[in-house]
Amino acid sequence: PLSVGLAIGVASALTGYLSHPNFYCSYVECCPGAGHRINATALKMQLDTKLFGQHLAKDVVLKAVMGFTNNPSPKKPLTLSLHGWAGTGKNFLSQILAERVHPAGLRSKFVHLFLATLHFPHHEQVKLYKEQLQNWIRGNVSVCPHSVFIFDEMDKMHPGLIDAIKPFLDYYEQVDGVSYRKAIFIFLSNAGGDLINKAALDFWTSGKQREEIQLKDLEPMLSVGVFNNKNSGLWHSSLIDRNLIDYFVPFLPLEHKHVKMCVRAEMTARGYAVDEKVVQAVADEMTFFPKAQKIYSDKGCKTVQAKLDIHEDA
Repeated sequence: PLSVGLAIGVASALTGYLSHPNFYCSYVECCPGAGHRINATALKMQLDTKLFGQHLAKDVVLKAVMGFTNNPSPKKPLTLSLHGWAGTGKNFLSQILAERVHPAGLRSKFVHLFLATLHFPHHEQVKLYKEQLQNWIRGNVSVCPHSVFIFDEMDKMHPGLIDAIKPFLDYYEQVDGVSYRKAIFIFLSNAGGDLINKAALDFWTSGKQREEIQLKDLEPMLSVGVFNNKNSGLWHSSLIDRNLIDYFVPFLPLEHKHVKMCVRAEMTARGYAVDEKVVQAVADEMTFFPKAQKIYSDKGCKTVQAKLDIHEDA
């Protein structure tokens, strides 16, 4: 009897230890608990060292995310719409943010990336896509309230499709028994990039510093611009009409110095010693606009990796 009792006690203790959340979650990805907080210092450091030329985006996203995650009872999900030309850092920032919420980032089962051209290709199936999208979001938020949803290529999204998620972004405590208030939704779009570029060029022409541009200089124009743009994915969207997008985040066009920062960062990531001759050579191969002044990279840093490949030997 003593041996049996001892065996049962040991088995119970072992079972309790193995089933403890800290032990279990060290081997299997778990959804963050109710008291989950994002490390503000770590997020700021990543943004400062990896995202170049985007003082507005860094400031807005840092404040928005920290305010949201530090609020024990948010009234709605955090919804960010990132706008700007390709290569300016929209995808990069969304990945950094996803990794702060779920360490596995885009590989996490709680982070969901939608590509308009891949997941919603056919206009005639918009009704089906709406239903599938609602079911997917409902099912995943039910499993993990801190789910992150990233919608890329919003400018290629069929008009009206994104309105299917309106109930999940609104100020409801629950929808069909599920609370969406801890989730994060991020939209990525090239739409509005021309408006942002023109505003940046106007600042430059008037002799003002790039860092003087404030969110209030761009956000109202940006929200109206994408609302009235048939190729924005948010054309006449109820998400804008009902003020459900918390921030329209502008990504400014990158200057020559920012492109060089991207080259240096890529060389460091590959384990190379930074060679300024190579940095200059890669930057010189990029094309810039306007034609006369050649201030801004027309592809941002998007082709830096490919161009650096040519200089591998160096």
